[in-house]
Amino acid sequence: MSLFRCPVCKEPLCREAGVYRCADGHSFDIAKEGYTYLLPPNQKHSAAPGDDKGMAAARREFLSKGYYEPLLHTLCSCFLSHSGDSPVILDTGCGEGYYTAGVYQALCAAGKAPRMAGIDISKSILRYAARRERAIEFAVASSYHLPLADGSVDLLLNCFSPLALEEFRRVLRPGGTFFYVVPAADHLWELKQVLYEKPYPNEEKETPYEGFTYEAVIPVEETVTLATQSDIHALFQMTPYYWKTPKAGAERLLALDTLKCRISFRIHVFHRD
Repeated sequence: MSLFRCPVCKEPLCREAGVYRCADGHSFDIAKEGYTYLLPPNQKHSAAPGDDKGMAAARREFLSKGYYEPLLHTLCSCFLSHSGDSPVILDTGCGEGYYTAGVYQALCAAGKAPRMAGIDISKSILRYAARRERAIEFAVASSYHLPLADGSVDLLLNCFSPLALEEFRRVLRPGGTFFYVVPAADHLWELKQVLYEKPYPNEEKETPYEGFTYEAVIPVEETVTLATQSDIHALFQMTPYYWKTPKAGAERLLALDTLKCRISFRIHVFHRD
């Protein structure tokens, strides 16, 4: 039985050869890469929602170089310390599956038997995720309409993605854990100094959310050296700055061969009440 539910009738889905199917007869093809499409037309706000092909390729290229490994390793430690022997895990806004697959593989290496699903609204980027780890279920879906049953998830990861708290509360079991990853104040500060005349720090705050209890805020800090112009551009293209940087700033960045840059994250850890 799949972790996913039918987006039409909410009944359980069974995974068969090349298709997901529910008892009411609704079926959803599995793409050759291994993901399925569970986003009804009324939940789409554009013809191709989410990250475009260029941003998807940039994220895949950048993350494959290991620059964000400090965050991945910290997340793996968090999941290992919060999971039982057979945890059910959901990654919302999973993107290319870098953190999804990394966490899954760390749990398996520790002798656990996780069941894991990842969803993202971008079909372009989910293709990469599904190729990365075949044992994880991946679906094109909205975080605001998660295709999972109430209380079916033990651990939920949200990494730089929309905060759909009502749905997160619904799918997490009581006592389940929610990991919310956000950029810290000085994340990519040196990149911003090149792009903007007057860069400003990211806002940092600890916000209590209804239905959740704070456990901790875990910092991840590192300085990385982007070794090539290609790596610098890939980082730039996978950030929101790519769409709102003045031409002069983009040209300054293009002139660089290397860039030493801080990466700084905060992992907010909550328990479901």
